[in-house]
Amino acid sequence: MLHVLRLTYTASESDAAPHVPGHVAFLERHHAAGTFLLSGQTVPTEDGGVVLAAGGLDADAVRRLTDEDPFVQAGVARYDIATVTPGRVHPALKELLADGGGKTS
Repeated sequence: MLHVLRLTYTASESDAAPHVPGHVAFLERHHAAGTFLLSGQTVPTEDGGVVLAAGGLDADAVRRLTDEDPFVQAGVARYDIATVTPGRVHPALKELLADGGGKTS
């Protein structure tokens, strides 16, 4: 199972700018823990970003995790969450998904 986290700005990029360092620290912490497998800005960048989160977390735990993002806490962004149970998986990803998608925090 994977979770696709779609970050959407609810305020302007300039309103979000002061919270970027905290948001980056949030991402780095969860990448280091193995909870986040991929994160990045969408194109165009003013739309927001996407995070792929490892399985092993239920929907409530994922929501609590996204609520910790400084962007969310400041009210400048929100997350929409889609949980995916992979049906077909590229061989390069099979090992990642075999243990529930990595570590959880």
